[in-house]
Amino acid sequence: MRDQVLWRKVGRIAALLAERLDIDAERALDILYNSRTYSLLTNPDSGLQLQSDAYILADLLRELDA
Repeated sequence: MRDQVLWRKVGRIAALLAERLDIDAERALDILYNSRTYSLLTNPDSGLQLQSDAYILADLLRELDA
């Protein structure tokens, strides 16, 4: 069950990223999967899974700007 919830969260964040950067969903998933943010998101000890999609997107965008 937990994996399904995370999978849906990742999909929503990728969709938000695609919209924000005006890119296709495949490219957004590639960016997300290769990010530090994704590593934290998949680590339950980080607590990032508990944050909102918007918060995680903002974290990812900050990472991309760095």
